[in-house]
Amino acid sequence: MNTDLPDDHTLFGALELANRAPSVHNTQPWRWLLGDSSIHLMADPARQLPVTDPAGRDLVLSCGAALHHLRVAMAALGWDTAVQRVPNHGDPTHLAALEVSPHLPSDEDIALAAAISHRRTDRRRFSSWPVPEGHLDLMVRRATEVGALLVPVTDASTRRRLTRAIDIADRMGHDDVRYQMEVALWSGRSRVAEDGVLSASSPRHEHVHGDTTMRTFPRGSLGEVETGRGEPDAGQLLVLATPADDTTSLLRAGEAASAALLTATDLGLATCPLSQPLEIADTRALIRDQVLDGAALPHLVVRTGWLPTAAPPLPHSPRRPTDKTVDFLPGTRRARHER
Repeated sequence: MNTDLPDDHTLFGALELANRAPSVHNTQPWRWLLGDSSIHLMADPARQLPVTDPAGRDLVLSCGAALHHLRVAMAALGWDTAVQRVPNHGDPTHLAALEVSPHLPSDEDIALAAAISHRRTDRRRFSSWPVPEGHLDLMVRRATEVGALLVPVTDASTRRRLTRAIDIADRMGHDDVRYQMEVALWSGRSRVAEDGVLSASSPRHEHVHGDTTMRTFPRGSLGEVETGRGEPDAGQLLVLATPADDTTSLLRAGEAASAALLTATDLGLATCPLSQPLEIADTRALIRDQVLDGAALPHLVVRTGWLPTAAPPLPHSPRRPTDKTVDFLPGTRRARHER
């Protein structure tokens, strides 16, 4: 690359941060194609979950989170990214093309990039401290800035309808042997793994926090924090949605999920994306009609709150080495060098 473009060290550092994005069952279903002056985000169908995600909705959502993570990392390193989403209708795996230009990082850029390494999917109980309204407002605003709706579910009756949909999805999952086998395949991983859900990040038993049933991952070894046991869990639920349901909308929803999760992390909150009730058509329709009043299409539930003060930090989820996620466009300088 020339001096008007990031060097390889900068680019691969940003891609390493992008690969820390959350994804369904930590499948990391993306790859990057590098040109001499462009970066391309590609879906990886080989990492799609055929039972949990037959239509590839979670896959695109996960790729959207990686796209936003990359843009945040590049911005903090001094590079703006202009994005063309779904640039090649002849190739449904080609989700985004990015062109970069010099950029002066803002305080927000640096704070969100720093949050990437601190963010965890935390399935533990949250404390009884309520999430301040201003924190929720900032999460909503940043999700809106990247093109999706983030709706805090603060009304008690609406929340009951949402948690009922989560309960129904959980029961349906328990009754589906193929689903249970797929979850087990991606669960109970050791720290030397490159993907999947760590045993050390999954609670040992089935668990319900307050009114919210959490997805169960087999072979979990994570214990609950003893401090504050018996106190109510004040975890806040927010629904991520878009007006439309095409690939671009799903991609933007993933970007908005990343924006909300990184914002919450920067504010000191713990977070856990809940996708199970959106993976089943019936419960997704319930959330659309009974939580969003039919005004938007839901893609994800985000649970956020404060951890008990004694909660130890969770380990990093495993990630594939960056070079395993990168290829080069034919004819580029790097591709010629690789040969």
